[in-house]
Amino acid sequence: MDVHFKILGSSSSGNSALLQVSNTTILIDAGMTGKKLELLLKDQGVSADALDAVFLTHEHNDHSAGVRGLSKFKRLPFYANQDTIQAIQPKLQKRPNWRIFETGKAFTFGPFTIHPFSVPHDAYDPVGFYFEWGKDDLFEPPSSLAWVTDLGFVPTLVREKVRKAKILVIEANHCSQMLEDDNKRPWSLKQRIRGRHGHLSNDSTFEMLQSIKGSCWEKVFLMHLSKDCNNIQKVQEQFSELNGHGSKFSTFVIDPCSAQTIPL
Repeated sequence: MDVHFKILGSSSSGNSALLQVSNTTILIDAGMTGKKLELLLKDQGVSADALDAVFLTHEHNDHSAGVRGLSKFKRLPFYANQDTIQAIQPKLQKRPNWRIFETGKAFTFGPFTIHPFSVPHDAYDPVGFYFEWGKDDLFEPPSSLAWVTDLGFVPTLVREKVRKAKILVIEANHCSQMLEDDNKRPWSLKQRIRGRHGHLSNDSTFEMLQSIKGSCWEKVFLMHLSKDCNNIQKVQEQFSELNGHGSKFSTFVIDPCSAQTIPL
């Protein structure tokens, strides 16, 4: 079974990824303008009008800005929960082809079984996604991807989705000391970022991954790095010490400025 996964954007300026399995092509989040996403997809040899669906984690602009532009493709479905749709729709002049899912309830689309699970973040009803596909045979081996990009801490349910995924996409948003020292952000914003409904620090993500036993990971992608309050080299150095990295799985950092995938 052919699988292609590419992170198109990864920062507070916009988050999105392309996932292709068999003949199904989807976007996970759409955090840049429709025009920008069309260009990024073209770079991957994909025409935006060939997309089969867009899956949205929550309403924040860095995850949903592309809904307006991509909704010109009338048949393109946008999957989101009811609260996320209600938060996005007032910003739009026209109504996209919304498809509603229920947080915590699995559903199918093409070759995927999709599990949207609740995450602690300061949005109306934010979710992570756990995608499963394939069968238990040589021709279509089972695989999975967890997309967990915005959360302030990791509840037990999220840990289990993280553990089971063969491809794990998770945030390492900020270096705690760099955030503390930053003079661009007011104290209130710093409190939001490091709160229980904010974003995971490098240390929080590392400690969580290090504590998980019996993971299924083949690839781990560290994304949503802050451009101001994180450093690629810091992340590389810290996560190269992750148990199993290099022997059981490969780890990659996503450059927040270019979305370049950098191997550890």
